[in-house]
Amino acid sequence: MSDSYEGHDGSNTSWSDRYREAGEDWADKEAAASLLEDSKSAVMAQWQTELGDIPVNRAEQTVKASARWMAYITDMIEARRQANLAKVRLEAIRMKAMEYQGREANQRVELRILGK
Repeated sequence: MSDSYEGHDGSNTSWSDRYREAGEDWADKEAAASLLEDSKSAVMAQWQTELGDIPVNRAEQTVKASARWMAYITDMIEARRQANLAKVRLEAIRMKAMEYQGREANQRVELRILGK
């Protein structure tokens, strides 16, 4: 029962607090990734407008060929990757807490069987 509050990093944070903190981290990263993804069309339109009065297909091609667009897409993909990793950490904490609960239940049953 010694690891109820102690994780791999040796902290004394409860599983519920760890889950809450990881959940908040995931929510922040999910929001950042979603903002970039949802703004993609608006950013494209703004950058096309900056090119002046040229055909839309030509403006789109010019924007998509730019280093600025490539940086935007790269940032968007990295933000999604970070959100996905945060979700994995969140689920790992949930699983660790469930494993701990299972061990605790098994220990209680063993103690009852042994009459202690």
